[in-house]
Amino acid sequence: MSYVKPADLAVRMIEAGAQKSFMSTRDTLIRAFMGGATLALAAAFAITVTAQTGNALIGAMLFPVGFVLLYLMGFDLLTGVFTLVPLALLDKRRGVTVKSMFRNWGLVFLGNFLGAFLVAIMMAIYFTTGFATPPNEVGQALMEIGHGRTVGYAEYGAAGMLTLFVRAVLCNWMVSTGVVAALMSDSVPGKVIGMWMPIMLFFYMGFEHSIVNMFLFPAGLLLGGDFTVMDYLIWNEIPTVVGNLVGGLTFVGLTIYMTHRRTAPSRELLVTVPQRERVTTGA
Repeated sequence: MSYVKPADLAVRMIEAGAQKSFMSTRDTLIRAFMGGATLALAAAFAITVTAQTGNALIGAMLFPVGFVLLYLMGFDLLTGVFTLVPLALLDKRRGVTVKSMFRNWGLVFLGNFLGAFLVAIMMAIYFTTGFATPPNEVGQALMEIGHGRTVGYAEYGAAGMLTLFVRAVLCNWMVSTGVVAALMSDSVPGKVIGMWMPIMLFFYMGFEHSIVNMFLFPAGLLLGGDFTVMDYLIWNEIPTVVGNLVGGLTFVGLTIYMTHRRTAPSRELLVTVPQRERVTTGA
């Protein structure tokens, strides 16, 4: 399997960020919509597996299939563009501006939300037979997730908000590692292996992913979860978006950029050559 060295990887990341910044509104929205919808379906699948088997590890091992598929098809997630687009700005790529960066982020956020929300509506219909029956076991699990990861944080006040933020930072540290890992190989098996491990880790650990949550919490509300829209926004989505930005950009984008693109000058190697011992003759 092909391997792209870190210095070349940094260039690929910058080029990918610039390309996303220049993308048309139509294409950005379509790709973000499908990215959000695909990841939401993967989340629904993983939660179904977990609820029916009682084994969260199996669900986490299978969840990355959605992430892998959406990136192989060229779709976008907010968590990915948080990491890549700023690098094109830092590298002073022509035409990439702060305005174009925020434009990209806003369009991807909107597209991701619309795609995830559509899947939330469809899954709510599926889990309740068109709202004619109470939610099935998977629907009940979604309701519990929605309550526990909003009101559950709120019960602890500032400590709960800090925990939410840290879990969001850790999440995009792993998710952006998966995004970048896909650029480290030119072969499909290499890309899949690179993406699978960090995505499985984030899902099993219960870290907070803003796009996955765009599905989980609206679905929980539609199913009758014991929390409100404001609970979802204040005690999950908004802090999660901020934490995802910090995690992906700080621990993945900037670290790779600084050490492999803007590499510091190497230290001089000081070699001390021992003096030859004086040879004396006579006494």
